[in-house]
Amino acid sequence: MPFVRVGYMEQQYTEQELPGISRCIMNALIEHFQVPSKDYFQVFHAHKQSEFYYSPDYLNVPRTDKLLYIQITMGSGRTTEQKKGFYQRLAELISIECKIRPEDVFVTLVETELEDWSFGNGLAQMVL
Repeated sequence: MPFVRVGYMEQQYTEQELPGISRCIMNALIEHFQVPSKDYFQVFHAHKQSEFYYSPDYLNVPRTDKLLYIQITMGSGRTTEQKKGFYQRLAELISIECKIRPEDVFVTLVETELEDWSFGNGLAQMVL
């Protein structure tokens, strides 16, 4: 049940590139977290340069204006090893398939519980 938000600086990616990024994220979710393929909810946000800030070298990771902020809200319960594998695979997929530097793939996971989700109709489908 992941919900994915991707932020990037406008004019760094084209409308043709975003579906590839989306597919890479979904494929990594399926591979590492066994997310069903139909559990597909993502939104992309382009930000003006004046709204987009980052450290170009925090933790010795050299970043560029092609930086992708990927925030994934999902149910809790994944192990540290699963998460580390996910980060590695996602950066690898995006690098290979989308030609984006792994250094520009910034990921945060936000864990929630089953009762924190409604997929429509005013119901908490995961706890019925």
